Amino acid sequence: MATGDAFKVSSLKGKVALITGASSGIGAGTSVLFAKLGALLALNGRDVENLNKIAKECTDCGADEPLLVPGDLTDEEIVKSTVEKTIAHFGRLDVLVNSAGILAMGSIETTDLAQYDKVMNVNVRSIYHLTQLCVPHLIKTKGSIVNVSSVNGQRSFPGVLAYCMSKAAIDQFTRCIALELASKQVRVNSVCPGVIITDVHKRAGLNDEQYTQFLDKCKQTHALGRPGEVEEVAHSIAFLASDAASFITGVNLPIDGGRHAMCPR
Repeated sequence: MATGDAFKVSSLKGKVALITGASSGIGAGTSVLFAKLGALLALNGRDVENLNKIAKECTDCGADEPLLVPGDLTDEEIVKSTVEKTIAHFGRLDVLVNSAGILAMGSIETTDLAQYDKVMNVNVRSIYHLTQLCVPHLIKTKGSIVNVSSVNGQRSFPGVLAYCMSKAAIDQFTRCIALELASKQVRVNSVCPGVIITDVHKRAGLNDEQYTQFLDKCKQTHALGRPGEVEEVAHSIAFLASDAASFITGVNLPIDGGRHAMCPR
């Protein structure tokens, strides 16, 4: 890193980053920001058309052409090939951003096991598997991992049971592997967004009117009086992944406009 560079997030320049969930939402926004910071990108997502659009956004801001490794990470062979292709292409891995995830509505009375399995497989099992395969490469580079969790991992909300459980698991996963990998100088952190304006809620089944009401309610449920923007999460992911956070590991960082601190009275 150039001496005298006051902005250590620019240490991401030239670093190889594998970002999952890159075809939409937080993963997409993070990909574009990393591109602007000069990172070399391997992008995974299920929507190939969207993934191509995001890749174009990356090259439009002057970045190298990202390596696209599309596919469903609940498929173990796809996970293996994603890591193999990334290493074959770049020769190393410096940063892993686990952003792939789904939201599903349901309570203990309405969530069937199929939905529970789907949420846990996408949000926990696939991340466990991908991280496991990336760790040997991250140890070589003394790299870093950032997991995308949620305020739902730290706080309890009715009606999204499997999702809340999956994010609590990711927060614990983050802390545990941070301790396991600390002696190897690999840092592991998570970001815990509040409500961020993305497609995830509509995908989970909210119609336009319900979504408008949901966002309106954020004025009360978030201390800063609004939902968040994708870029606000992406900047925190870049910070945690970079040398600016060189003494931070095992942290679940809320990016939620103060929601985690609230206790309605």
